[in-house]
Amino acid sequence: MSRNDVESKSGLRHGPAPGFKRLRLAIAYCGTPWKGWQSQGGGGGVQDEVNMAIRKATGIVTQVHGSGRTDAGVHALAQVAHGDVPDTVQMSGEAWTNALNACLPLTIRVLSVEEADPRFHARFDAIGKVYRYRVWRPRMLSPFEADRAWHVYGPLEMDSLCWCCEKLVGTHNFIRLSANRGDMPETERRTLPDKTTRTILRAEIREEGDILQFEFEGDGFLYKMVRLIVGSLMHVARRREPKEWFEGLLADPKGRQSNQTAPACGLYLVRVLYPDRGTGVTSA
Repeated sequence: MSRNDVESKSGLRHGPAPGFKRLRLAIAYCGTPWKGWQSQGGGGGVQDEVNMAIRKATGIVTQVHGSGRTDAGVHALAQVAHGDVPDTVQMSGEAWTNALNACLPLTIRVLSVEEADPRFHARFDAIGKVYRYRVWRPRMLSPFEADRAWHVYGPLEMDSLCWCCEKLVGTHNFIRLSANRGDMPETERRTLPDKTTRTILRAEIREEGDILQFEFEGDGFLYKMVRLIVGSLMHVARRREPKEWFEGLLADPKGRQSNQTAPACGLYLVRVLYPDRGTGVTSA
């Protein structure tokens, strides 16, 4: 088992091995052709492609670690990852970026590479994330929005939608608006509220032309949490449940879980937030 395997399985924070340095990468990708961020063993994850690009460009075998998983079909405007390379590799950030992009498919782009603090960890150092969800409203779906937005045609009750969205801001137990990935017993999820409690700092809805856009900023997001939030909000907006139903999903953790999961195609990881001693918070 490699050092990277130990890190991923134990959840421990490790600096680079002697003779290595840590790089921080910002990565954008269209999620449509990929099975999500995480390595799939047999390939198909964005993580697999970035690892392979580093090997092709430099001959270095390493494992990059992302700020978190994104599911199959979910997009990222600025995923953050870190990886360790030998000190002997002397390349500028621009040279790294160009070399990796030359080896990556066009649906994955490295935006920047920089040398990071040896203790930087893309996942454990993150203090928040921003997600965006896009809904296409006209009767006909534009071919340029296929797999880029959720197509929902018909009237929406915008007052109820905005009312529900405002209720999201604050700290709540999101057990009824999240799913079990399988890495935690369901009994543990149900009996330990700290496992499913998160704080939403900002929840916004904007109408931009043909697009209805949601944006959420929070200290962390559970598995399928944003997709269940959006799906449930739209369920109310389409007058299929009253707004009090959505309020109950937040207020009563013992009720039935929502099954209104919005499609992956409309979801975007916008940025990952990290503490910065100078300005308080910095994004990817």
